[in-house]
Amino acid sequence: MTPNTVSINILRKILQNLLRENVSIRDFRSIAEAITGFGQHQDADLLSSVCRQALSRQIVQGIIGNESELPVMTLEPNLEQLLLNSVQQAQKSGANENAFIEPTMAERLQKSLMETASQLEIQGKPMILLVAAPLRLMLAKFIHLFIPDMSVLAFTEVPDNKQLTIEASIGVEN
Repeated sequence: MTPNTVSINILRKILQNLLRENVSIRDFRSIAEAITGFGQHQDADLLSSVCRQALSRQIVQGIIGNESELPVMTLEPNLEQLLLNSVQQAQKSGANENAFIEPTMAERLQKSLMETASQLEIQGKPMILLVAAPLRLMLAKFIHLFIPDMSVLAFTEVPDNKQLTIEASIGVEN
């Protein structure tokens, strides 16, 4: 890596972001290759997402081992679309990235996630939420406040050799 590709501070933040989400940084070569492909960007969160995609096999293996099936929870389509719209509006207006969801909906989403996670835990299944890539980081930050053991993956992070099994669909009642 050359210093003008990504600053040391950005690299440090990328590595911290990965470690915060329990992603091993041992495969530094893959991390460096992912970053150099997007070197013109100086957004550590974006570059962290790019690194997660490069490390997707490792991330998923860390969650489910060598199993061929990846049991996941998904968001109901209407909820996912609503959240995507909220994120886009927040980004356009320059709002705080944590303010992408209104408080009453956040409470209902939290309740639904906690109930479903509890059911999966009782069944001995991993707690994995699979979401659209633009939602992954913000939902991971939100969810880890109350379910620190839940993995939040983007669709782009699922390796081709894994078969998805949808265990639950998360919604919020009106």
